Amino acid sequence: MRIGRVLAFLVVLMFTATSAMASGFRLPEAGAKAMGMGFAFTAQANDPSAIYFNPAGILQLEGVNTKVGITYIKENGGTFTGTTPLSGASGTTVGSETQKDLDFFVPNTFITRKVSPNFAYGVGVFAPFGLGQEYKDRDSSIFRNQITKIDLLTVVVNPTVAYKVNDVLSVGAGINYMYGKAELAKTGVVNNAPGGDTQVNIFKLDLEGDGDAWGYNFGVLLTPVDSWKIGVSYRSNFKLDIDDGDVKLTDISSTGLVALGGVSAQAVFGGATFDTKGSTTVNMPATATLGVAYVRDRLTVEVDADWTFWHSYKSLDIDIRNNTALLPDSNSRKDWKDVVAIYVGGEYRVTDPLALRLGFRYDPNPAPADTMGPELPDADKLFYTAGAGYKISNWTIDLAYMYVDKKDRTVSNQTTPAFPSYGTGFNGKWTGDAHLVALDFGYKF
Repeated sequence: MRIGRVLAFLVVLMFTATSAMASGFRLPEAGAKAMGMGFAFTAQANDPSAIYFNPAGILQLEGVNTKVGITYIKENGGTFTGTTPLSGASGTTVGSETQKDLDFFVPNTFITRKVSPNFAYGVGVFAPFGLGQEYKDRDSSIFRNQITKIDLLTVVVNPTVAYKVNDVLSVGAGINYMYGKAELAKTGVVNNAPGGDTQVNIFKLDLEGDGDAWGYNFGVLLTPVDSWKIGVSYRSNFKLDIDDGDVKLTDISSTGLVALGGVSAQAVFGGATFDTKGSTTVNMPATATLGVAYVRDRLTVEVDADWTFWHSYKSLDIDIRNNTALLPDSNSRKDWKDVVAIYVGGEYRVTDPLALRLGFRYDPNPAPADTMGPELPDADKLFYTAGAGYKISNWTIDLAYMYVDKKDRTVSNQTTPAFPSYGTGFNGKWTGDAHLVALDFGYKF
């Protein structure tokens, strides 16, 4: 009963705390211990966050173990220098844009119980995917006809079981229920002068909706000898259907426009505001990780290869109910590619209570240059991590820091505007970085 009450409280905490979501599409920030080692943790998997990293690992935990953690993400606003269709219809006038600095808190929680030498179970609640970008001024941003704000929140509840086949092999598996919520904002813009470049904002659009999806995961842990561990983990893709989301238009222009045959946008929509419905599907990729860890006395070193199967993210389409020429459906091709990231990390136990950790991660970007959009201007990234852990009686405390160095990326995919609308894409360079701090508290009953 005590375990049930603790779990219920932690699930409520997770759902209420994730109203602010982390930037980036995939979020492996599910534990401070793993973060301190650059997330090279699939073969170790020796704390309750193993439910996320490799569920077979929960058999290493005796009794009942809980962990509650939170990751703070400081996303420094990315800077763009170049052109968009709104910085000059001909695409020759260089503009600049800086995204807002954003602060996010991403919680996670896990609880495990080993009921016999060969069987354990548990449940985790975490956020495996998320996206957050916002541009400073939706009235004047050079990206405003494409995007001014986007948020994607996901929460997964992951019940897990694990079985020890023999002294060498353990296996684990789980089902995943995902709840997701998406929000998008942009500004409708028309060119009011044929052959010219007279930009007129005709409305502000906000779309918000939610949905759910199901998936699964499994893991394998091999210990051929005491000093070596091999871990394999797989997580299925999610297809998040967001149906009947709320689409709201506000600040609809009352000015008669040449682009609209002399009538105003208010005349088209029947007033200063307009409500309808919209639907979209977000395809989130499957992932697979292979890790090898070496343990000698107080030192542990691990190397992981991590595959993200982004080929499932082919497009981002929004279907608008009662669409019009001023409010059409949106069809944005993505065609992202699969990538392999490399994680390297280690831990040195200075004393029995105190452990120090370091890690590094290289994560190539999956977005082709010809389809990359301002909602997620992705680039190759280098991650540098450090952390520490301390045990006090039945308590454990883990702290980690990570710096994300997003490499500069230059893209040229701007489309030619066609009167009275404007094109999409951009020609220019993006820069940016981020800082993360994770703190976990664990308790063994």
